[in-house]
Amino acid sequence: MAAINDLIRAAVTSKSPMPQFAYIAPFRSQAKSVAWDYLKHFSATAAASTNESELIVDMINGSKVRLFGADNADAMRGLGFDGIFMDEYGDFKPSVWGNVIRPALSDRQGWAVFGGTPKGKNQIWDIKQIAARLRDDWFLLELPASKSGLLPAGELAAARAQLSKDQYDQEYECSFEASILGAFYGVEMREAAEQGRICRIDYQPEVPVHTAWDLGYRDDTAIWFYQVIRNEIHIIDCYAVSGANIAEIAAIVTGKPYKYGKHYLPHDARAKTLAAQGKSIIEQLAEFLGINNLAIVPDLSIQDGIQAVRQMLPMTWFDAEKCDEGMEALRQYQREYDEDKKAFRQTARHDWCSHFADSARMLAIVWRQEPAVKPPDKLKPLIVGPGNEVTLDDMWATHQQFNKRKRL
Repeated sequence: MAAINDLIRAAVTSKSPMPQFAYIAPFRSQAKSVAWDYLKHFSATAAASTNESELIVDMINGSKVRLFGADNADAMRGLGFDGIFMDEYGDFKPSVWGNVIRPALSDRQGWAVFGGTPKGKNQIWDIKQIAARLRDDWFLLELPASKSGLLPAGELAAARAQLSKDQYDQEYECSFEASILGAFYGVEMREAAEQGRICRIDYQPEVPVHTAWDLGYRDDTAIWFYQVIRNEIHIIDCYAVSGANIAEIAAIVTGKPYKYGKHYLPHDARAKTLAAQGKSIIEQLAEFLGINNLAIVPDLSIQDGIQAVRQMLPMTWFDAEKCDEGMEALRQYQREYDEDKKAFRQTARHDWCSHFADSARMLAIVWRQEPAVKPPDKLKPLIVGPGNEVTLDDMWATHQQFNKRKRL
């Protein structure tokens, strides 16, 4: 495996004090399955020791090569890296690079390699655009099968015959235009981009902000922040966190500069799981957000919720910057694939996308419960002289009085 050999070579030739390198896959179990045997095999002559449980190889020169999963990115916090290889980067949560990995490279001025297969225009597409723009600082290598010569023509012909066009273009030709197979909302999110509904969305203080939650007990909690304006849903913000308690999550919500309406929670918020002193999640949140501001979403089936999201998305606008991670989750949210039946199941694949998708279902079910608000038109003054200004209403009233006097 070229990536592992590159990491081993960099580790044994590094002149840095206590150098450290890492291979990162979307999941830790995946990193172990894909790379651990390769790492032990190819580093055998240069390794001083291996740690099977921690997935670490210590080299004879004091350097380390470690395996990580992006699903537990916090395990990399506080570590400095001289170099990393990110495999299937398109399957990472978009926040992992900026929040965890990039800062971990700064102290040692380390390098990074992004590898993977396109899955729509997600974060690996964004990295490709950066690499294409900054040719002096980045190296960009694309290897479509039709041009690389790595696979024989007979194998490519067999693959084309056995796969759909989207599958072949994505997996063999590095196509970012191919649809993500099994994606629930791929069409709707593409239409949102094409119709200009992914842009800057300003918060309007005169309209209440509502939130829709998915509460994670052992993993992520995801929240959408939205306003209902003229029968449109304006999603102005989103937030996701892993492993935080109720007080920490509530502090984030109350710390945002929004005037809140309702906070919509899933039906299982009534449960006393992970409760403090026997209190349910909703009882804990009530202490921070106010009991009158909390509401429980009706318990509909997942399929009904997915249909509700599909009906909602054509009326939805997203803030391009603040909602980037949430939108990517909706683009990649997809069905499980049944290997035996060779077909997609109706059930969704559970991964990092699930939490934003679940909170979007909450939003889709309840957004019509809040009246559509038309923000009040602000009177704009018209300057008529230094230090003097009148409103258009004032001018219209004066005009009517003038016409009345003419008639008299």
